[in-house]
Amino acid sequence: MEPGGCLRGVIRVPGDKSISHRAIMLGSLADGTTQVSGFLEGQDALATLAAFRRMGVDIEGPADGRVVIHGVGLHGLRAPDGPLDMGNSGTSMRLLCGLLAAQPFATTLIGDASLVARPMRRVTEPLARMGARIVTTGQGTAPLSIEPVPALRGIDYPMPIASAQVKSSLLLAGLFATGRTCVTEPAPSRDHTERMLAAFGYPVERAQGRVCVHGGGRLTGCTLAIPGDISSAAFFLVGASIAAGSDLLLEQVGMNPTRIGVIEILRAMGADIAILDPRDCGGEPVADLRVRSAPLRGIRIPEPLVPLAIDELPAVFIAAASAEGETLLTGAEELRVKESDRIQVMADGLAALGVPVEPRPDGLSIQGGAWAQSGLEGARAPVSIDSHHDHRVAMSFAIAALRAPAPIEIRDCANVATSFPDFAALSARVGLRIRVV
Repeated sequence: MEPGGCLRGVIRVPGDKSISHRAIMLGSLADGTTQVSGFLEGQDALATLAAFRRMGVDIEGPADGRVVIHGVGLHGLRAPDGPLDMGNSGTSMRLLCGLLAAQPFATTLIGDASLVARPMRRVTEPLARMGARIVTTGQGTAPLSIEPVPALRGIDYPMPIASAQVKSSLLLAGLFATGRTCVTEPAPSRDHTERMLAAFGYPVERAQGRVCVHGGGRLTGCTLAIPGDISSAAFFLVGASIAAGSDLLLEQVGMNPTRIGVIEILRAMGADIAILDPRDCGGEPVADLRVRSAPLRGIRIPEPLVPLAIDELPAVFIAAASAEGETLLTGAEELRVKESDRIQVMADGLAALGVPVEPRPDGLSIQGGAWAQSGLEGARAPVSIDSHHDHRVAMSFAIAALRAPAPIEIRDCANVATSFPDFAALSARVGLRIRVV
């Protein structure tokens, strides 16, 4: 990436990754046909699709974001012919734990080197309380061996920390369990599973941070339009905010209230983000977002917004580096167990660019406005950043080039394809000086 430039034009980011996963899962378990548009053709969502094909589900596509799923019903899955490879997708692995725990066949879930290092006991332990038998490594990581059990039973589970993946895994298990399964969250997390269950006609009880399902119901095939992923939009929201002269329109972005923490954080920093034409898209709120460059200021990020922006925080760190004053993040321990330790990896990359940064156990402090004082200004040798095989880290530092004092070379970034396969081409179209080697 060459430094400088601005972002201008009109774009549509790929379909929401979280919703794409759930569309395949629930469509496969439904009775009848489900037609999906806007499906994200990234490696993570394709890993979920491939897993259900191997369990006997007839899935047409994807082609230009369109998928047709011929559901087999809640009890129609068949045993795969070997381990199911989830690649780099923690969502796939954790949600499938709940869904497969009730199946009458054994399954093994595997993944790449990053995924098999991520903690899984947060899912397997509450599932064990429902009667599931899931064997992990001694460290509580994958491979996961899921053994058949006579039946699951509903439980009432108060979650120690907010996690949409854990909540969703338990709710999916609850579809097969006897009685009622309830999950109580200490703070809101993304609610795509609850919304999509309702779209498939499955009753869901929701009240004051508590979600419940009764086992024994049925899902009915439907038509789903997946909105643009706000996690992907976040890179452009930050890029257009920090690069002088930017004026960018992002079309049909998902505006789920459990996902818009990044917009609230950036607006609190002074970002000029206009929400245009809010509307409904298959049970999910969407809108067009117009973002123009604006001077940003450092803030203390409110902890209630952290779970609502957990995946977008690496991009927010780039905004903080460009803002005047200090930005402080706390309450984000979850970032240390993502595809990489995103606190440490982002801190190392920002430090390499001359940004004063102090990592902490649950967050970090960034002193913004120091790009020009970094001692790198005007340098032609690229600053090398190791993304540690983390797609969000790689895309965050690509956007940083808009304000960085020197060219940036990002290594180990093939995993951008997990969530945003066309990132480089789309970014170049609106003005990012990016080159893929």
